[in-house]
This record gives sequence, C-alpha cells and structure tokens, in this order.
Amino acid sequence: MLVYFLISVVFLSLFSFCLNRKHLLSLLLSLEFIALSLFGLIVLKFSYYNYESFFLMVFLTFAVCEGSLGLSILVSMVRTHGNDYFSSFNVLW
Repeated sequence: MLVYFLISVVFLSLFSFCLNRKHLLSLLLSLEFIALSLFGLIVLKFSYYNYESFFLMVFLTFAVCEGSLGLSILVSMVRTHGNDYFSSFNVLW
C-alpha cells in the first residue's frame, strides 16, 4: 500500500514538474520532491530484499548536490535578472 502511494507521489510530482514552467523555484521544489519520493521507494525496496544501505547514502549525496546546484543557479539568476521567471530570461543574450 505504501509503495502505491509513493509511486503515485512520483507521478504527481512529475506532472507538476511538467506543468510549472514559469518559476525556477517551483521547478526546483518539484525536483526535490521527486528525489525524496524515489528515496522512499528505494528504502522500501532495499529493506524488502535486505540489501546493503551504502547505495542510499550515494543517492542522498547526489540529491543534495542537485539541490545545491539548483539553488546556486536560482541565486545567480535572481541577482542578474531580479526574479526567477523564465520569460524574463533571454537565452540568446
């Protein structure tokens, strides 16, 4: 039952990731929510098969690195452009 809930959370967060394309902060939050729900699924799967938990730490390390990289991009975008709207960010500049 918990596995179905986590799978539905992954799909809902992917759906919100596809729909929220205005703000960078909402995209980063949905990416972190995807990483957190995938971590929950991996924990359940590894506890079911009694695997080693070393991969969980590697996964969490990559999730933290992804979050810090996204926040640094958000800060630099807000400092240069004043907001986090994608419409005001010109890629061809």
